[in-house]
Amino acid sequence: MTGLDTYDRPGSALSVGSDKSESADMWSSMLSSVASSKRLPQKSMVVLGGTGECQKEFVESLNLGRKKGEKKPPIANAFALGYTYLDVLDTDQEDVVARLGLYLVSKPEPAFMPILKSLFTAATIPDTLIVILLDWRKPWDWMRQLRTWVRLLGALFRGLDDDARRALDDVTQTWQSRRSTYADAGGGGTEVTLPLGRGEFDEPIGLPLCVICQNADKIEVLERERGWKDGQFDFVLQILRTVLLKHGATLIYTIPSVQSSLSPLLFSLLSIPSQSRNFTIKHNIIDRDKILIPGPGWDSWGKIRVLGEAFDVEGICSGWSVDISGFQTLQDDIDGGAVEIYEDVIKDSMREGDSLTAALKPRGIEVEPVDTQEFLAAQMELLEARREDGGRGDRGGGHGRSTSRTLPEGGVRDHVGPVQFNVGGIQMDADDMVKNIKAREASRATGTGGDYPPPQGPAEAQPQTTEALSAFFTSLMRRDVAGAKKASS
Repeated sequence: MTGLDTYDRPGSALSVGSDKSESADMWSSMLSSVASSKRLPQKSMVVLGGTGECQKEFVESLNLGRKKGEKKPPIANAFALGYTYLDVLDTDQEDVVARLGLYLVSKPEPAFMPILKSLFTAATIPDTLIVILLDWRKPWDWMRQLRTWVRLLGALFRGLDDDARRALDDVTQTWQSRRSTYADAGGGGTEVTLPLGRGEFDEPIGLPLCVICQNADKIEVLERERGWKDGQFDFVLQILRTVLLKHGATLIYTIPSVQSSLSPLLFSLLSIPSQSRNFTIKHNIIDRDKILIPGPGWDSWGKIRVLGEAFDVEGICSGWSVDISGFQTLQDDIDGGAVEIYEDVIKDSMREGDSLTAALKPRGIEVEPVDTQEFLAAQMELLEARREDGGRGDRGGGHGRSTSRTLPEGGVRDHVGPVQFNVGGIQMDADDMVKNIKAREASRATGTGGDYPPPQGPAEAQPQTTEALSAFFTSLMRRDVAGAKKASS
């Protein structure tokens, strides 16, 4: 029995140990399978361009809801590479369907390329979207900014490893195949493989691209203060559509604090279920501050020419190919490129030395406002000075400075007409009376001509006065006699 006991004990110990290991393996596999099923999809968005404030406005414009009590994630974009994250909730705002990581870069510096290179790996490339921010406050810089970012992305992707390059090729093929879905959106859902049009998707970047033109409310400012016309706005839209058609990119204009299709558009590009599943992304080329060009597969050269037949689509397309190839540095200018054509038409009219600067200068405030109390104090001093001058003038017999203003001659007459008054039932013109008085005084002073005799001394005036009185009464007597005769007859 003892031998059996010593034999059975080791066997039972081994069997128990094997059972524990098998149960541990079973539980670990079950937990890992459950964790993998509940793992959130990780999506990435690389935001290029824009100032720090513009990037914050873009993040806030995504309009993503948050759970109750959840704090808003901070946006760290003060240095070379900024970062923040957002949780995409379902329709009921309860469950998180995806986690979106946003990487923010403001300036296209070659020194940032090693940092950006770490974002594009074979694992992250299929779930990454490129966003380029443009600002309507400086539309004359758009083509130069686009060229710089496209050059930087091209140089960056060419330096990736083989696995990452293969992932880029797979994304390009997948993205190119999606054009049939956009082409047949209104055709009953049947998918038909359509050939690429001229200038369409012939310069793929490797990842889906969305260009966002922020602050579209500044369009009215450009029209009002800088003299922009509809032709210039149409030219900007045409050249953007022509360039982005080559990359299979989308285009949207946004206004701060105004709801738009931005979030559903970006979610569809990243294959994230939208918060409103029934929301359809519809193109808009009519409202100039709400432009939306979906892609790929929607736009074409024919639709671009609708805005203006004179627009050279072929020239812009070939010029852009020249701009993004054959350069030594990111900022190199190339003659005959699309950027040169764009900047010849769209100029900064407020730039120093521009011939339109004086004509289109905004009519702002030319005099800085003065504080109310300072203004009243200055007026008080002026009133006191005028009061003192007026008092000295009264005491000095009119030698002081007069504070009254003399109206220009004829000023009152021109406004109110001739002044008349009634004297003994006779209407007298005041102007004529004044003229007669002035003429009489002048003739008396000079002693010459006129109906008014020159002034005489008292001795000479007495006979003339007596004769005048006798003549006056004689005439009255004659009138009375003549009236009596007429009455008797």
